[in-house]
Order: sequence, then C-alpha cells, then structure tokens
Amino acid sequence: MSENIKITRVNVYSDSRFNKKVLNQHGAFTVNDKYLYEVEIFNENSARISGSKKKYYKDVIKEFRFFAEHITNFFDASGKKILEYKPINIFKVDIDKIQPSQFYVSNDKKQAIKSFVETEKDIIIPLTPLKDKYISLDGHTRLLVAIDLGFEYVYGFVTETSEHIFDFVTEAKAKNINNVRDIEVLDHKDYIEKWIGYCDEYWSKIDLKND
Repeated sequence: MSENIKITRVNVYSDSRFNKKVLNQHGAFTVNDKYLYEVEIFNENSARISGSKKKYYKDVIKEFRFFAEHITNFFDASGKKILEYKPINIFKVDIDKIQPSQFYVSNDKKQAIKSFVETEKDIIIPLTPLKDKYISLDGHTRLLVAIDLGFEYVYGFVTETSEHIFDFVTEAKAKNINNVRDIEVLDHKDYIEKWIGYCDEYWSKIDLKND
C-alpha cells in the first residue's frame, strides 16, 4: 500500500525553521506537518534541495515544480544531481506584450521578491498565447518588480492551462487591467481580502455548477 503524504508549501516570509532566502523564493515545504524541506533556486533552471528525509525529495520536487515548472535540474546539498526533467524552452518577452490574469498583488510579497531579483533572467513567467500577446498565468508580482527595476523584457515559457484562465482575463480587462502596469499593489491584508477572496468565490461558483 502506498504511503499517504501531505506536502504543504510555506507561504509566509518569516519562519525561524527556514532560510530567509528560501522563504522569499517560496521554496520552503513541510511533509506530513513534521519534516522540513528547502528548495533553493540558484540559476534560471536549477535548484538544490535539502531536508529531513531523502525519501521524500521526489515528492517535494513534484510539488515545487507545480509552481516553478521551468526548474528542471535538481541537486542535493553536496552538489550531486538527483533529478533532471526535460528542458523547457525559455524565451525573452516584452513586458508590454503580457496580459495579466491577476488584478492585485501583495506588497509584502513584492518586497520579498525584490530581495533576490538582480537581472531579467531572474524573472521567468509561465505564459499562454493570446493573439499577438501572452497571458501571464503566474508571476505577476515578479513582473511588477521587473518594472520597478526598469526591465523592459523578462523571460517566459509556454505551458498548458485551463479554460478558466480566460475568465480571469475577461475580468481583468473589465477592471481596465490590460498591462502589467495596471495591476494594483495592496497591503497583504487587503490582498487576501480582494484577490484570494475573489478566487475563492470564483472556484466556489465553478464547484456549484459541477455538482
């Protein structure tokens, strides 16, 4: 019988159990609320993993790649490669050619991301084509950091998405969010209320339709 595993990503920026840089990258995880793991990105396609029990490395990496599909090479703390995925085509993209699918970002998260972004290559965004533009599926906070730093281009990769993303884009356009610069930065409490609240309400309606 296979073991039931509960993997939780740590979504705060202050937790004495983890390295601050890893927390800022959202690379901290727990397994079964007991074992601690850190996945630290160190270049555009690679990360190192460390943690309590190596037998859970693959499970943690799988969860990590749900949020960072472009990371395809994984090493342990000694530098030994432990997993390698098929390379993903990463390309340069004009920020003004990106249509957001998110309306708000958290200022707390924005400040955390600023702590490790140095060049355009530190910002790699999942995208899906939209006519002569791309929809950003994630990474909206990173995109705003890019603008603050004066970047005209970032990097991205095309990946699969659900049809629901177009509902978010439609709502974004209704709110006159047609460019990354139109996204509103909120304090974290308002972000939770407005953005997470919107998402929760949206998915609740979808669940009701599917009942």
